[in-house]
Amino acid sequence: MTSAFETLLFEKRGGVAHISLNRPQVVNAYNIQMRDDFSQALDAVALDPDVGCLLITGEGRGFCSGADLSEFGTAPSQVIAREVRWERDVWGQLVNLDRPVMAAVHGFCIGSGLEITLLSDVRIAATGTVFALPEVQLGMIPAAGGTQTLPRAVGRSKALDLLLTGRRFDSAEALAMGIVTRVASPDSLRDDAWGLAELLAEIPPDAMAAMKKLLRHGPDIGLAEALELESRTAAQLAV
Repeated sequence: MTSAFETLLFEKRGGVAHISLNRPQVVNAYNIQMRDDFSQALDAVALDPDVGCLLITGEGRGFCSGADLSEFGTAPSQVIAREVRWERDVWGQLVNLDRPVMAAVHGFCIGSGLEITLLSDVRIAATGTVFALPEVQLGMIPAAGGTQTLPRAVGRSKALDLLLTGRRFDSAEALAMGIVTRVASPDSLRDDAWGLAELLAEIPPDAMAAMKKLLRHGPDIGLAEALELESRTAAQLAV
């Protein structure tokens, strides 16, 4: 993997692009430089027609420990700190990527780390991974999609439990709730993720883009309209 980015490792192997968060000394805490590097790497993935799948991992002893509060905390106010985070729409880039996005997480998956995971299409966790969204307990709210992606994954009641208490939970509970879709041993996580990513990268890109579009827009419209959208999309693929 290359270290062209200050806070990420990036490689492309066959049809798989691999981004790995690389601030292991702070358990990959998400800072402004990582935001900028992540955005540039996602641009590169989106513009490369040969990429069929994006795999996101983390270096060191955890996937991501959340926002780097020592950095964002230097802003004159929480409002300005949030504005700094929103200057690049990394979360929109992830959601709108027309290729499958897979997150393979381990160790600690806290705050922004969990939000990145929830914005991914396929989510694998190593056994023993610790999850939490502690923002409300710190007088904030999740601002990288967590208030929207978590209830879509687990339902409103469970989402409120996790968001309001900020409690930690493990990979087994995350799997049971639907926050992750698969669990692997820590030793096999990367290999399992790569194998699945290579499989997803082989899916015809037009079909994958159509499927992601339907799943992104369908739940937010009425059933009749959603079925009509599915029918139109299927007909367009058949041409």
